[in-house]
Amino acid sequence: MRLIARYAKELKNTFEIVTVWDEIIEKEQVSKENPCIKTLTKSHPSAIWFERKIHDDFGIIIEDAFDNRPLVAQERFPKSVYPMRKSFQEKNIDFADYHPYKYEAIGGDGVFEVAVGPIHAGIIEPGHFQFSQAGEDILHQEVRHFYKHRGIEKMLETKTLFEAKPIIERISGNESIAYQLCWRDIVLKATKSKLPENNRKYHALLLELERTIHHLTDLGFIPNDAGFGAALAYASKLSEEARRHLLTIAGHRFGFGAIDFKSHKLDTEALKHYLDTLEEAINFFETWIIDIPSLWDRFDTTGILKKRKAVKYDAVGVIARASGLKLDCRENDFYHTHGFKIQGQTSGDVSARFKVRLDEVKNSIEMMRNFSVETCEEVSLNSINNGVYSAFSESSIGETYMSIEIKEGKIERFFMRDPSFINWQVLHLMMPGNIIADFPLINKSCDLSYAGNDL
Repeated sequence: MRLIARYAKELKNTFEIVTVWDEIIEKEQVSKENPCIKTLTKSHPSAIWFERKIHDDFGIIIEDAFDNRPLVAQERFPKSVYPMRKSFQEKNIDFADYHPYKYEAIGGDGVFEVAVGPIHAGIIEPGHFQFSQAGEDILHQEVRHFYKHRGIEKMLETKTLFEAKPIIERISGNESIAYQLCWRDIVLKATKSKLPENNRKYHALLLELERTIHHLTDLGFIPNDAGFGAALAYASKLSEEARRHLLTIAGHRFGFGAIDFKSHKLDTEALKHYLDTLEEAINFFETWIIDIPSLWDRFDTTGILKKRKAVKYDAVGVIARASGLKLDCRENDFYHTHGFKIQGQTSGDVSARFKVRLDEVKNSIEMMRNFSVETCEEVSLNSINNGVYSAFSESSIGETYMSIEIKEGKIERFFMRDPSFINWQVLHLMMPGNIIADFPLINKSCDLSYAGNDL
């Protein structure tokens, strides 16, 4: 089975550990007097971040884990404070004594460490990358993030679904529409309401436009990190045009507030003209880039993720599909009817991840044509029922999972697993055998979210 998520929530007399697999959901009750669970990391290494976060949030001990270091809690965070417990209501926390974070390192003659971040020379969110090096060759890399923890899971407790929406859709700018679609599906399940076909098409159109925006950005930045800045200039122009089109349709450049239950009208002629223009531009871009051997010399065999490693670490999204895995939340009758075809490669390198994005943009153009509807109608929702509801969507980065528990009309527990929370743990597997100068190229070919990773 594939591990999707593992998280905890507090009940009246116990903690409950929820483990979400692709086939089943398992729940385990844990005593509050001696909270302790067994690790899953021997069979699923990606469980380690989930389990470290469970400890930081709730103080639950993870038995037999190979890594018991804090994940979310930074060096001066008090050891006895567990912010996701219901009893924690403080607005401010006093700093504790400094406890150094011990990074993984490889010893040996001539081996040295290189620290990159968390502050970077550019407009980028905070994240730390620790390398063990032998000359230019990367021996090992460790990723450490969670510098911008905003307490969103705690923040959303006691809010209604509609009060929570402006926060949910702003968690990660790369994936606002994808997050909103998860929220939409949870609202529909909680109210036992149905969405008309035209509304579903309209929302799917917005998701594909969001995907196109971010894939175009990546298609520029990946060649740029191989020294070919002209590709970034061209692709950035296309990405900006797509974002302006999202503004025209949805009223916001990042799609905030785009997914709702109101009626909408769409200028289908303007959309058709835009998609025709974009298709011509992306075909030119592909012909141009394919014919630059020096780029492919940098892309090919750089940052390889083997299929067996992608399976072992539960990789998702473009990273998984570039390594030969057929994983995509759009694999259903609705999407297939409207032109969806899963895109994939097998080499698992920068080249494969670039090609998957290029092919997905072309497929998104086809789908957006098929999703074009002149109007969608206002939807009347029934009253919200108590319960635990979950939903998936396929963002530009990969599979997004959301779970919300409703109690007396308010959010009792909010949990969100961004694809980046899984895929950041995969990044280090791509590094050995490459030189440190190729780290930005490999990293950008994955295009992971810092904000979505750290709620």
